[in-house]
Amino acid sequence: MQLGINLGYWGAGMDGDNLAVAQEAERLGYAVCWAAEAYGSDAATVLSWVAAKTERIDVGSAIFQIPARQPAMTAMTAATLDSLSGGRFRLGLGVSGPQVSEGWYGVKFDKPLSRTREYVEIVRRAMSRERLTFEGEHWTLPLPGGPGKPIRLTVHPEREHIPVYVAAIGPKNLEQTGEIADGALLIFPSAEHLEETAVKYLRAGREKAGKTLDGFDVCPTLPLAVGDDKDVARLADTFRPYTALYVGGMGSAKQNFYNQLARRMGYEREAADVQDKYLSGDKNGAAAAVPHELIDQTTLLGSVDRIADRMKAYAAAGVTTLSLAPAGFTLDERLASLRAGAEAVERAGLA
Repeated sequence: MQLGINLGYWGAGMDGDNLAVAQEAERLGYAVCWAAEAYGSDAATVLSWVAAKTERIDVGSAIFQIPARQPAMTAMTAATLDSLSGGRFRLGLGVSGPQVSEGWYGVKFDKPLSRTREYVEIVRRAMSRERLTFEGEHWTLPLPGGPGKPIRLTVHPEREHIPVYVAAIGPKNLEQTGEIADGALLIFPSAEHLEETAVKYLRAGREKAGKTLDGFDVCPTLPLAVGDDKDVARLADTFRPYTALYVGGMGSAKQNFYNQLARRMGYEREAADVQDKYLSGDKNGAAAAVPHELIDQTTLLGSVDRIADRMKAYAAAGVTTLSLAPAGFTLDERLASLRAGAEAVERAGLA
């Protein structure tokens, strides 16, 4: 099992340190450095900066938002980043959510599965440097009846095949991801529930494509906080606002993928309570209502040995790249967490 580092969103207050984090991850042998985007900084600019200041570690988008870019533009960006980085780019895609898609980009959040399928196919066709034509429900290239003509990408990517990842949570999205992608980006994964909430759907998708999970990258992101095992409850509390935001506040009352995931993990009553409090404006109450067990199951907390045991459980559940989001208020704390992660994967015998 490989390790990755997830820098999260730029503009979160630790921007000046993120390059040092990426460089230390590279020194420690981490495989990939991911960057996110929502409605602040874009991931492509961050990744180009990190790629320019590193030599070996892969850089990946987690994610490029599908409503933010036409698929041909994403292919151009992916090909450029792969060329500039010397073949180190991983393309992560996702539909975002209805509030961002419609409120920020002005793109109707409908039919996300068919939109994603078409988007991935167009991106792949463009990156293959064939003359781009496509007829689908959401895109037609070239537009009929006009001056457009099939055009070929002029940039030569470093590799013939740039790996495509899709951020997936729901069963149908997971199955489609297994069918059309090279990897899945997961969030709030519990090793104890991973088979029933994710892997079985990814496997079904691979089987639909006539493939197995061999070579498919199952890549969840987990927050990491290192400390004494007796302090696990205190460490978990640091992630209460984070968990409450996703379970309670992401999306709407009717459409919150993270809330639905928590329910599938057996926290149906608790997830409803967190969401009710969060959407009513009681964010502190929502954070307090998050069960400790939910946080502990979806993060890496405690001593290096405890974290190593959890890593073994994730590897056994099918994880192939474990991306860490190290907690810490200072650069030294974040670097120490990175080193603990590298030590834990070695102790687990997974490096």
